[in-house]
Amino acid sequence: MNAIALDDEPLALEVVRSHASKVPFLNLKAEFTDAFKAMEYIQKENIDLIFLDIKMPDISGIDFMNSLNKKPMVIFTTAYSEHAVTSFELDAIDYLLKPFSLSRFVKGCNKAYELFQLRNKSGSSDFIFLKTGYEQEKVQFDDILYLEAAGNYVNFVLKSKSLLSRMTFAELEVILPKNKFIRIHRSYMVAVSAINRIERHQVHINDIQIPVSESYMTNLNGLDKR
Repeated sequence: MNAIALDDEPLALEVVRSHASKVPFLNLKAEFTDAFKAMEYIQKENIDLIFLDIKMPDISGIDFMNSLNKKPMVIFTTAYSEHAVTSFELDAIDYLLKPFSLSRFVKGCNKAYELFQLRNKSGSSDFIFLKTGYEQEKVQFDDILYLEAAGNYVNFVLKSKSLLSRMTFAELEVILPKNKFIRIHRSYMVAVSAINRIERHQVHINDIQIPVSESYMTNLNGLDKR
């Protein structure tokens, strides 16, 4: 699993480097104190995970993630606890408060690796099994119109019905094929083929209007070229 670290403090990067060297499935490819160099690197390289500080002089870690078209998984590393809620709205894998121990670091890495493996296993599939209560139901990707976050659950709106399953968007973003589904809002993902019309702040799927937030607007760019 390829990763980079971004922090304006070199000592903090040393801690991440030391911890990462002890995790066998983690390949820390690069470290940055400059957010814009990290941004350029991510666009060119295949990066699965970012260890990301939140309070940096030029751009915050939150704004950094919102600016990316190509979004890897993220583990925030910060000395401040007040941004935890916002970070999980961005589907962060974990939120590590400095100074964090090796065991706490490994716990976050394990979460990311589970999603990484899930992505690789599901890459050739055209369906997903959804746990609904005590049962699992097979759902074809082509039957999904859109998905709506509902607390700790996701509502799958299909062509013929809806299903509620205990999942997160972070899990779905690594399971669902990126050429078929896009995130347009903190609470919505849509099937590209189901979109009838795109407007400034919303898309139409059949007779349903689904909001598009500013932070995900770039995901709609170039949609006609897919």
